[in-house]
Amino acid sequence: MTSLSPAAIAVTGLRKSYGDKVVLDGIDLAIAEGTIFALLGPNGAGKTTTVQILSTLVNAASGEARILGRDVTREPDAVRDLIGVTGQFSAVDNLLTGQENLNLMADLHHLDKTASRRRTAELLQQFDLTDVASKPASTYSGGMRRRLDLAMTLVGNPRVIFLDEPTTGLDPRSRRGMWQIIRDLAAGGVTIFLTTQYLEEADQLADQIAVLDHGRLVAQGTPDELKRLVPGGHVRLQFADPDEFQFASQVLDAPARDESSLAIQVPNDGSVRSLRALLDQLDHASVEVTSLSVHRPDLDDVFLALTGQPDRERTTAR
Repeated sequence: MTSLSPAAIAVTGLRKSYGDKVVLDGIDLAIAEGTIFALLGPNGAGKTTTVQILSTLVNAASGEARILGRDVTREPDAVRDLIGVTGQFSAVDNLLTGQENLNLMADLHHLDKTASRRRTAELLQQFDLTDVASKPASTYSGGMRRRLDLAMTLVGNPRVIFLDEPTTGLDPRSRRGMWQIIRDLAAGGVTIFLTTQYLEEADQLADQIAVLDHGRLVAQGTPDELKRLVPGGHVRLQFADPDEFQFASQVLDAPARDESSLAIQVPNDGSVRSLRALLDQLDHASVEVTSLSVHRPDLDDVFLALTGQPDRERTTAR
């Protein structure tokens, strides 16, 4: 975050307990305006509780949270005017049509008839729902219902949107369609706070990611920064000739060899500089490689490495 990108969401020392169970144990966040932020963590890590606190649905035990400068505890009404929330479970009324669902939200936002009609038409077009606007929501597909749910969130033109697992249950095509909608919203200056169980989703969308485990943030950074926390990057080289395979193994002192497929693995971070150095080494030794593939740790590797450990064994990475 820079001075050119003020904090849309600022959280300091946020704590929450339910009885003896500590759900959030002092988390700090600073999310720049107009960016997509993803909060990852296993079930029960505290993701939904974080969203509930920031969206004024529940109070924190201690700590401070501000949305665009407004305190979520002391100024909840002002915060609600700034935000929209799409929860894990759809807020769509199945007995109403798509247009009627949007009209209901417009009434709740106290829009007059002209403004309501204009905003509803804009959202139906934006979310490709115009052709089904007069049909009951009960007839919509899962992807259409989720688009309508998000459209309802946008009726009041929120500047910060909380999306709690917005693509759960969607097929791959519908999920990618939702991704594009989220990207377009951020491009228009809306700040997106996303929780998701799909690590590819966070990798594709998020400018910044935080990993929550046992109520604490165990890592924060860009997707690439988080991937660099986990060792295991390597280059796989395959050879057509057994003699080339043996020679290359000696030249590179390869720690991992697969004689059945004539392939070796060489530790490598996948950067252009390190790949160029490896290729120069092979070229200098006149080693001929049939194929080369690069493996870098992905967010699945990061997630598995940083979460699920007993609380006493957890290692914080920032």
